[in-house]
Amino acid sequence: MKPPISTIGPMPMASPSPTGPVMSQTTPGTPTHCPYCALQCGMRLTAAGAGAGGRPVLTVTPRADVPANGGGLCQKGWTAAELLTAPDRLTTPLLREHRDAPLRPAGWDEALDFAAARIREIQAAHGTDAVAVFGGGGLTNEKAYLLGKFARVALRTGQIDYNGRFCMSSAAAASNRAFGLDRGLPFPVTDVARADAILLVGGNLAETMPPFVRHLAAMRQAGGRLIVVDPRRTPTAALADLHLQITPGTDLALALGLLHIAIAEGLVDTGYIERRTTGFAAVRTSVSAWWPERAERVTGVPASRMREAVRTLAAARNAMILTARGAEQHAKGTDTATAFINLALALGLPGRPGSGYGCVTGQGNGQGGREHGQKADQLPGYRRLDDPAARAHVARVWGVDPDDLPGPGRSAYELLEALGTPHGPKAMLLFGSNPVVSAPRAGLVADRIAALDLLVVTDLVLSETAALADVVLPATQWAEETGTLTNLEGRVLLRRRAAPPPPGVRGDLAVISGLARRLGQDPAAFPEDPRAVFDELRRASAGGIADYSGITYERIEAEGGVFWPCPSEDHPGTPRPFLDRFATPDGRARFVPVEHRAPAEDLDERYPVYLTTGRVLAQYQSGAQTRRVAALNEAAPEAYVEIHPDLAERLGIAAGERVRVTSRRGTAEGVARISTAIRSDTVFMPFHWAGEGRANLLTNPALDPTSRMPEFKVCAVRVERIPGAAA
Repeated sequence: MKPPISTIGPMPMASPSPTGPVMSQTTPGTPTHCPYCALQCGMRLTAAGAGAGGRPVLTVTPRADVPANGGGLCQKGWTAAELLTAPDRLTTPLLREHRDAPLRPAGWDEALDFAAARIREIQAAHGTDAVAVFGGGGLTNEKAYLLGKFARVALRTGQIDYNGRFCMSSAAAASNRAFGLDRGLPFPVTDVARADAILLVGGNLAETMPPFVRHLAAMRQAGGRLIVVDPRRTPTAALADLHLQITPGTDLALALGLLHIAIAEGLVDTGYIERRTTGFAAVRTSVSAWWPERAERVTGVPASRMREAVRTLAAARNAMILTARGAEQHAKGTDTATAFINLALALGLPGRPGSGYGCVTGQGNGQGGREHGQKADQLPGYRRLDDPAARAHVARVWGVDPDDLPGPGRSAYELLEALGTPHGPKAMLLFGSNPVVSAPRAGLVADRIAALDLLVVTDLVLSETAALADVVLPATQWAEETGTLTNLEGRVLLRRRAAPPPPGVRGDLAVISGLARRLGQDPAAFPEDPRAVFDELRRASAGGIADYSGITYERIEAEGGVFWPCPSEDHPGTPRPFLDRFATPDGRARFVPVEHRAPAEDLDERYPVYLTTGRVLAQYQSGAQTRRVAALNEAAPEAYVEIHPDLAERLGIAAGERVRVTSRRGTAEGVARISTAIRSDTVFMPFHWAGEGRANLLTNPALDPTSRMPEFKVCAVRVERIPGAAA
């Protein structure tokens, strides 16, 4: 029997082994992983009778043999199989011959022929970069790899990026420049329970990744302390021993103040700094101006609490600093993550078992999705596209001339903003994303997408973005296909097919293969079989930072997952890559001086309130999937605006009334929730809904200069009661 919607199921402790126990081959059902977040919880799917059209109805049970969740699931995991039988699921291609025509059902050959013909016409008229590709952080490694190859070989376009740019790109950039390697957690997630103190910055894991909380709970049950940095008293902050309730957009100033305290009080690990790092002197000088009282004025966090946080981390035998979207989704997100890495290095944490710095990534394959070619500047194996040696290696695998590979293209938001403009792409192929809801300044993005000459979308349902398309292709889903994903700890996992797709539905690999063939490519170069694609991915990644060459489907099945880098089939994988040296040329981690700067948009008389956005427990990303699951919709049915009682009183707003939130970019509406969990100068909106509740109509697309991450997490707004509006 399924547990109540509010529970996450039983959570026994996982095996201490970093790779977990081998699964039983006699247990009924198909062992696989959840389709949602990057924790990639283990679950088992079992057929339980037949539903509409005679298709099997799948039931979900959690697996205790997967260390990430150890028998627990959140609401979304328990209900994941219900999405497969959504009543509005697409089962036939849709096509419109011109923009004024409605979408109509079409056959696969007609739809693919139409798309390929229009691609050829547009590229002939405007050049190869006139066609763009936009991917998703939920695509399997095989799909991400083949999509990147398709863009650069079949289309010969440099215009490819993906929605993972909006996820952990700032932490990735910071980790690369400090450690020479970006892996969300450079240690197994089970190490979290071994820490004696954890500083979690900008993460609400109790709602975004509930089974992760078992590891935090185990840490605290053993006497450890949890410190949470967040503008809201979230369910995660409520679990903390110390909550630093920061002013939105000031995380970087907080990190500088914390490091100043560590240095001033003699709490830094000088031996570690001398042995394992470079650049500390410059950082020590750069934080000298950030005495705690100054940091308090900027952040709103009392200096006494800052001192308590630093002393707690420094006194711990093992400590961790973890950052998440709240700290990273800013126009200074890379520098903010860097500042917390500097703090971790000063305390001697990275590279010690039970200690370290990590980023709690969000999307299901946010890690693997950027490692193998979806990102505008990267080739498979996390190689740089502008590196001649990297281009030569991948070109050999692909059987093309390195000079024929296009150079780096636009980042995700810059690509979306350029669509349909005189010098931007005139067509886009979109896989696994819904930017009309999820992108910043979503109103402008919708206008740009509508201005395209051709939009081709593969999706499960007619999402808000798919509704604007000229060609919509119905795609198989997670339980109907096999493929690998890489979770937040760098463990490569295998999702297995548990049921056939509905008649008329094809996989993304088949779509890519079909288009490539129609564009004159050798079908053998774009196989539909995921194992064949993965074998080529292994060769393409060989020798790269993210080396998968020693990972096979058989090893993943036998070992419960394999950590990259894994350069040969007799290599054990690398659960903790920084134990002996960092991935820099000299093996030392780099301190990097950074400076605080105000949000790209601060408060003024017209827009006197901060807006911050985030997720809720029962919904996911743009909501295109979860809004179609009845139990999840019942738990979180509509957009809302969380307002402090003092602000609500000043504005004359009562709980349950509809309110309007306006920024310089647009207006959104939601039901007022009055709560002391939010600061009195800030309101919060979740971003899962379309229509009037679309929070990303408000958000600021100001970009981080390094990661090109938009500033989702803070902008200036005004809030008004809507007279006469019923909730």
